[in-house]
Amino acid sequence: MRSAADVVVIGAGIMGLAVAYELARLTAGKMSVVVVDASYLCGGASGRNGGGVRAQWSDAISVELMKESLAEFRSFARRHRINTWFRAGGYLFLARTEARAEELARSVEVQRGAGLDTRFLDRAEVKGIVPELFTDDVLVGSYNPHDAVVFPWPIVWGYAEGARALGVEIHTFTRVTGIEVKDGRIGAIDTDRGRIQTSTVVLAAGAHSPEVARLAGVELPTRPHRHEICATEPLKPWLTPLVADLTDGLYFSQSTRGEIVGGIGNDRVPEGPVQTSSGRFLALYARALVARCPRLGAVRVLRQWAGLYDISPDQRPIVGSAGEPEGLFLTSGFMGHGFMMAPVIGKRLARWIVRGESSSELEAWRLSRFREGHLHEGGMIIG
Repeated sequence: MRSAADVVVIGAGIMGLAVAYELARLTAGKMSVVVVDASYLCGGASGRNGGGVRAQWSDAISVELMKESLAEFRSFARRHRINTWFRAGGYLFLARTEARAEELARSVEVQRGAGLDTRFLDRAEVKGIVPELFTDDVLVGSYNPHDAVVFPWPIVWGYAEGARALGVEIHTFTRVTGIEVKDGRIGAIDTDRGRIQTSTVVLAAGAHSPEVARLAGVELPTRPHRHEICATEPLKPWLTPLVADLTDGLYFSQSTRGEIVGGIGNDRVPEGPVQTSSGRFLALYARALVARCPRLGAVRVLRQWAGLYDISPDQRPIVGSAGEPEGLFLTSGFMGHGFMMAPVIGKRLARWIVRGESSSELEAWRLSRFREGHLHEGGMIIG
């Protein structure tokens, strides 16, 4: 492992690897970049999510960023020469209460204003897209055919191999034990495999970011929240979009192998970074799934697993310079959606680090907004 580097990225999930790859690409491999991770590739949230990528959001910033990110996902397989199983079946959102219906209507207006082909649907139109759904209690829906689902692991592998080809060192099973701050700026990081002198650190440790940030004297207002996912036996292809219920957080889609993959909101989970599975989740999910799609009542479950959402107080990410110490850059608080935003965040953050180019989007998601009182309103969060 290098004893010195221009940049050290803490976290080898898709976010950290995207930043590392873009840093190396932007500098044609001339910048020395080291990535360290306490676990293995795909060991965190990047390898435990459902693979959904969408531009249907309730705020203009997320919509614009995801338009760009979706383009990156579409071309990823060709650029990195790896099959991502990209499937553009769209997202079908459902609203079952007046409050959710009004939120959805406002979100569709934002999306259409940004140039998306999102449709606002009545009950009959929802039924027309997925006839197998029970829709008697559905008030309205929205549908964008360009949203998609990918297989997460090849995206992580593709970024890792691309970064290595550009000279990036990636060290898994390497735990950060300290961050040296001297005269108000980053000086080095200590790991259980040695010390790396550096003036720039990118913290991309997902739900573990707060504990790592404290090593540099920074308090992040995010917290981990266990989220579970279930996969069934394979079925013949029949479900085109990912279906998401904004009322209870139920979502499900069909993978390219035919499995029904999905999850549901569950507030009663252990505190802290717990990634065990539970019977309560399976009961909640099974009841909601069969109620929404009765034909799935006899389908057998193959497996379930858990990962961690990284939750911020206003349900928006924390991205950019930490301010103090100088040289610390943050990328956390993405709820369960860091995977889908990683390609565009990786590009924006790399340009900031290399060229000093910030952006209005990243400025809006700065850490200081919490003490300044500039919080955002939440919306379009599922699971």
